[in-house]
Amino acid sequence: MIDFKNVNKLLGGRDILKDADFRINKGERIGFVGPNGAGKTTVFSMICGDMSPDKGEIIKPEKARIGILRQQLGFFKEEQPLIEYVMTASGELPAIQKQLEEIEARLNSGEAADEQTLNELGRLQSAFEHLGGYDMEHRAAAALAGLGFPEENFRKPMGEFSGGWQMRACMAKVLLGEPDILLLDEPSNYLDIPAVEWLQRKLKTFEGTLLLISHDRYLLNSLTNITLEINGGRVTRYPGNYSYYVKEREGRRLQAEALKKNTEKRKKELQDNINRFRAKATKAAQVQSWIKMLEKIEDVTIPEDLHFQGRIRIPEPPDCGSEIMRLEKITHSYDGTKVILKDVNLSLQKGDKLGIIGYNGMGKSTLLKIIAGRFEASEGMRRPGHKVIIGYQAQEFAELLPAEQTAFDVVKTAAIGGDVPSQRIREILGAFGFSGEAAEKQCKVLSGGEKIRLCFARIFVNPPNLLILDEPTTHLDVSAREMLQEAIRTYKGTICLVSHDMEFLRGTAETILEMSSQKTRLFLGNYDYYKEKTALEQQEEQPKKKETASGEPTKLNQKEQRREKARRREEMAPEKRRLEREVAKLEKEIEKGEAEKAILIEQLSNPTPDTDFSTLQKQLKALDYDISKATLAW
Repeated sequence: MIDFKNVNKLLGGRDILKDADFRINKGERIGFVGPNGAGKTTVFSMICGDMSPDKGEIIKPEKARIGILRQQLGFFKEEQPLIEYVMTASGELPAIQKQLEEIEARLNSGEAADEQTLNELGRLQSAFEHLGGYDMEHRAAAALAGLGFPEENFRKPMGEFSGGWQMRACMAKVLLGEPDILLLDEPSNYLDIPAVEWLQRKLKTFEGTLLLISHDRYLLNSLTNITLEINGGRVTRYPGNYSYYVKEREGRRLQAEALKKNTEKRKKELQDNINRFRAKATKAAQVQSWIKMLEKIEDVTIPEDLHFQGRIRIPEPPDCGSEIMRLEKITHSYDGTKVILKDVNLSLQKGDKLGIIGYNGMGKSTLLKIIAGRFEASEGMRRPGHKVIIGYQAQEFAELLPAEQTAFDVVKTAAIGGDVPSQRIREILGAFGFSGEAAEKQCKVLSGGEKIRLCFARIFVNPPNLLILDEPTTHLDVSAREMLQEAIRTYKGTICLVSHDMEFLRGTAETILEMSSQKTRLFLGNYDYYKEKTALEQQEEQPKKKETASGEPTKLNQKEQRREKARRREEMAPEKRRLEREVAKLEKEIEKGEAEKAILIEQLSNPTPDTDFSTLQKQLKALDYDISKATLAW
């Protein structure tokens, strides 16, 4: 479907692609992986035609509709209502709707309906229906709701939303366009967990070709079946999802190491024989044979270990009391009106690893700042434990690093008192992977993984025993996330963190605090336990099965089980008949609605001088909504 043929691309003096030769087949679901800056986004830009290769060619189907979600916001009119912006995904549909409204306004004002006008009206009506104009708004609303927009915000101007919410609107627009080829560049960057789960379900049903750049292992594993690794100008294909890729790549690397070891051993044996017998005339032919064999042996290249960026060795936490922090009836509001937190109670014990989750806007970051003592709550009590020392990292950790400062300067500046010996600063930096000259690197040249290590070094120059992290994986590539996850897993202090990365939560948090609608609930288990518990609660909301008079489940033999099944069938028969009647009724409603819809469309396509176009349009829109509602219930 898309062929890269010997493509070369040079950016910033680096080979992004070097003689790249690969194919993307129709219907494939491909995850693009590789270090930050390797060229994944550049490949997307070349597929979309925003960039051209320096050499080689890219062959694409001419009529394929391509939809792309970029990491940067595209153009939009700030005064445009949200739902109207999303509906522009339909391309020519808004223009057709505008033309229809103009013709209808002229006819409703009393203008004579000549043959040319009526023919144009019929053509526009047919095009509008063909493009799904009558249900476009319903589909746009469904996408916006799935991505977390409340219905009352659908008509708000785009300019009133934050950058993160504007990115969600862009995503809704791209998904609504139903392209043949869908390219998503870091789609989960601004999404909370419920929105990520909705996106995953939505993309599961996408029938086109899916190309995904993501640092979210949950999305990569659940949505892709092919992995393309881009690194050092080379593109390598792996026939599986991200987990398969990690295992397969490591297997190939170990195999290459073993092959290189055996190759080097064989080369040494041949060279030793050549050196030993070179001077003997009787061995001249044999020596020439060995020389030819040595020349034919090719060097073995071992793939770079992408998953080693240095370890984070977090120091032992200072001793402290058993209770780290207590919050009682914490309530917080902005402007005295908008309540963000209400009556939050929490007790953090020594060694706890708490993960905080919930929709955006529920107050997760606010709660972290209150725990960290960054500002006071409007009401309630915050009581730190005995000898508790707090280390806090904000969500914008990377942006807050001074670009011109070196790693050494950053850590030295953070040291309390400012009189920490240089040798101690270098020991701390070394523990976080900045040994020797690496300590003199400026922040502006650091990778995402290096920045997270430097931020930890800055925190631990004054070792805390309570570590508070707000979205610590933001902008980190997969290997850096895995490195951080392992460090937190082995840390012996207390941790309180907010994250929307489900795999990261699974590997770090041992208890979960769920925040929703000014309520908090504590789950004494990891993220998987939380998911199981909430799923069970949803099941228990359904009517419970009848139990024995004593309230204890009865163990039945096979005969009794058959009787029990028959009894349940008899009990369910009235409900079954009711549902069958309801289904039949809905089918009739849908059939009737479709017939009425056909009549309305016929009236609009073949109007008379008395036709009231505005009324017919309103009737058609209402009828389409009723049909959609009945179909959903059916």
